[in-house]
Amino acid sequence: MAEFTLKLRRYNPESGQAPYWDEHTIDLEPHRSVLEGILQAKARFDGSIGIRCSCRAAICGSCGVRINGQPGLACHTHLDKALASSRDGATIVVEPMGNMPIIKDLIVDMDAVHWKKVQRVTPWLINKEPIPEREYIVPHENMVDVTQTMACIQCGACVSDCLSMEVDPLFVGPAALSKAYRFVGDPRDAQHEARLRDLSEDPHGIYDCTHCFKCIDACPKGVAPMSQIMRLRRRAGSDFGIEDRNNGHRHEKAFVTNIRKNGLLHEADLLPDSYGGKLHPRAVPELLDSLPVITTALLRRKFTPAKALRHPHRKEYKNLREYFDKIEGRDQRLELNLYITGYDEDAPPADDTQNAPEQGEPGRTPEESPSR
Repeated sequence: MAEFTLKLRRYNPESGQAPYWDEHTIDLEPHRSVLEGILQAKARFDGSIGIRCSCRAAICGSCGVRINGQPGLACHTHLDKALASSRDGATIVVEPMGNMPIIKDLIVDMDAVHWKKVQRVTPWLINKEPIPEREYIVPHENMVDVTQTMACIQCGACVSDCLSMEVDPLFVGPAALSKAYRFVGDPRDAQHEARLRDLSEDPHGIYDCTHCFKCIDACPKGVAPMSQIMRLRRRAGSDFGIEDRNNGHRHEKAFVTNIRKNGLLHEADLLPDSYGGKLHPRAVPELLDSLPVITTALLRRKFTPAKALRHPHRKEYKNLREYFDKIEGRDQRLELNLYITGYDEDAPPADDTQNAPEQGEPGRTPEESPSR
């Protein structure tokens, strides 16, 4: 047995009082979970502590909270590890998840945000017609492709830490968009293009993600929601040629063109290239709207006119285009599903090296990489 101090953030909106901190010292084995510690504090000291839980086995996703500022499942976080990650090395801080209204203490209203956004992406299969008389056999590679998104337990951890949702609460969000790929990647679905067009044209859809990687770090099941969002973008822009009104696809292409041309990102060209070039009718209004920002940047010496007009990195990366040519010259685009790695991490290393992964792709052989 060992003693641990839990610092819980308490808040009851119905009381009209401000949030406050409540500390309790619990006595449990170090390998026990933070959830068990909270439940002990609730049973021994204060029965009014609000915490949601169910399976206690990291399956249902009910006990999602922030532990020492990081999202996670209370039932899946050991007390000793939580203490090791605490800021002061003595207190385990537990708070409710972010980006969702608080019902009481550590319980958030997932219906108001998380489930509402999941419903937004039509989270069910729209079957093709005519419906087969017998079972619809799905190719193995397609099922491997969607296995990563199917691992989601809807805990809301990714929603809790999504920076885009903090700035734009209307953003569809990582959990819902990851769910969308579950059906976009399923060959049985009849509305792939319609789904992708809908999420591309929505100002709060797939192009509202800012690639902060927070959802990847937050997910306890390795779903990697941001990776699924990027795959939705590739399917929409590269496979279906959807030119969205948000200019998202053209903006992504501008990054590739810019780096291929200059070696490193030359930001002065990025805005006009996103709209077709400096003299394109779409680019001129955007450049005029950006003049106040450009003027402020010049006055604060963020850049100089010489750096804005020249491309200083081109000669340093003269061989970079060879990589672009090699990748773009492939007959098929490789889509790596990082959830299925093809080996057992706990198994002893094998003597033979016939199935060893290629350098740069740990745990995966080329045959195991699902492709489109």
